[in-house]
Amino acid sequence: MVEAGTSKTVLVTGAGRGLGRTLAHELDARGHTVIAHARSAAALDGVPYGRAIIADLSEPEGLTEAVAGIERLDALVHNAGIAHIAPVAEQTLEWWQRTLAINVTAPAELTRLLLPALRAAGGHVLFVNSGAGITAGAKWSSYAASKHAVKALADSLRAEEQANGVRVTSVYPSHFDTDMQRSVREQYGSDYDAARATSAASIAKTIVDVMSTPADMVINELRIEPPNPLPIRART
Repeated sequence: MVEAGTSKTVLVTGAGRGLGRTLAHELDARGHTVIAHARSAAALDGVPYGRAIIADLSEPEGLTEAVAGIERLDALVHNAGIAHIAPVAEQTLEWWQRTLAINVTAPAELTRLLLPALRAAGGHVLFVNSGAGITAGAKWSSYAASKHAVKALADSLRAEEQANGVRVTSVYPSHFDTDMQRSVREQYGSDYDAARATSAASIAKTIVDVMSTPADMVINELRIEPPNPLPIRART
């Protein structure tokens, strides 16, 4: 539990599953109030939250109405995202547009809409990035491009908002145990071993710890890896 007067209100995108759901439970367990985003109300069954944001991030133009009324926000965690693993020759226009809309445009628009509330609270914006946001490999083009763009978004936002007291952190988790990681492995034709992945609980705890750092510091970037990750490579 948090000390009296230190409870935060935190908006988590993609709170219906995987890391987002785990984050919501971690925040709630520490006494924080969760604003939980998901594509449907049913996805939030069992998720602790004070307010639900139901919105399709592939249609960012709908976010204005979805977040109306939020006047003060301590933290915004951009967790939602999609990955389509295929060679450039097979990445369709539809996949490029959908990936960039969900992974880049929606976080940018959501941040823009919520900046007044974040500034009012001296808040914190956390981008859940990826190792693909640092180095791109074969079949990662659309996903890696989106994550490189998110790094640029975070870096620009940090430079712009320092004087307003808004902190910005990019978190780069790699090989952690979620359905999305399994999906990526399946798309890549790669084996998966949960015992060699970081747990979603460990990632969630770390993210909440980062947003709980003293007000006189900020962790700009944080890379997280398991001690002995199983490489992503196609089966032979």
